[in-house]
Amino acid sequence: MRRYFGFIVIIALALIIFLGKNNSDAQDTEGVKINIFNVNKGKFAKVSKIVSDKGKLRKTLTEEQFHITQEQGTEPAYTGKLLKNKKTGVYQCVVCKTDLFSSDAKYDSGTGWPSFWKPVADENVGTKEDRSLFMRRVEVHCPVCGSHLGHIFDDGPAPTGKRFCINSAALTFEAMEENDENQ
Repeated sequence: MRRYFGFIVIIALALIIFLGKNNSDAQDTEGVKINIFNVNKGKFAKVSKIVSDKGKLRKTLTEEQFHITQEQGTEPAYTGKLLKNKKTGVYQCVVCKTDLFSSDAKYDSGTGWPSFWKPVADENVGTKEDRSLFMRRVEVHCPVCGSHLGHIFDDGPAPTGKRFCINSAALTFEAMEENDENQ
């Protein structure tokens, strides 16, 4: 019995250390400057990484937006507001408004989620391995605030062969103003 108790204590301590390390790592990145492409300015700018206050986000985001961006959730297929959006503009992070994808890179993948073959710049999305749900995938997240956006797959169209499968609820859309020539 003593052996099991000691084993449980060791596992509990390891979990406490691991979880504490992850939280401090997130706080250590706040304020770190990274290059992000700004579509309206047409150039890169240095921006500070942020760690969002979960309490404030619960008040400003919908329940679905919070679940997807902060708890790595997924909206049901074919339900997202931006799935069939055909307007010209930029898709941004719902939490921090970082430019993520251009409407020029959006295509209908037939999967039920907005799909893009490339971001506005490689620096404007972050990726990491996701081993949840007994699968091995690559998660896509916002490099500024860390919000979960969706996943990337290698079954997209040319020229990249990538499919950024993104939750509508993780995005906002900023339409481009039409100039007089296009009206």
